[in-house]
Amino acid sequence: MTDHAVEPARWLALPDIAERLGIPITRVHQLLRDNALIAVRRDGVLRVPEELVAGDTVLKHLPGVLTLLRDAGYNDEEALRWLYTADETLPGTPANALSSGRATEVKRRAQALGF
Repeated sequence: MTDHAVEPARWLALPDIAERLGIPITRVHQLLRDNALIAVRRDGVLRVPEELVAGDTVLKHLPGVLTLLRDAGYNDEEALRWLYTADETLPGTPANALSSGRATEVKRRAQALGF
């Protein structure tokens, strides 16, 4: 894997996530605690990459991938870097692959990090 991490195209603040998902902000915080969603500080504000929220829901396979990355010892910044590091064998980034039908391959690669 080449080490060419890219920043997500667009970030959403937690209140924006709550509005998009139609849930209270406290539920967004619970999603973060449950590792079902990832947020990092950008400009002092917790933000979520927009691509990780598909319409009115979190990407289906994201919680599983985040669990695998955390089990491999990744913190939120490292997990985000992994999700947004281009890999010509996917092709693209793992984050893009999650939303384009290649989630099984992304999960397999995340699982291999723990060994």
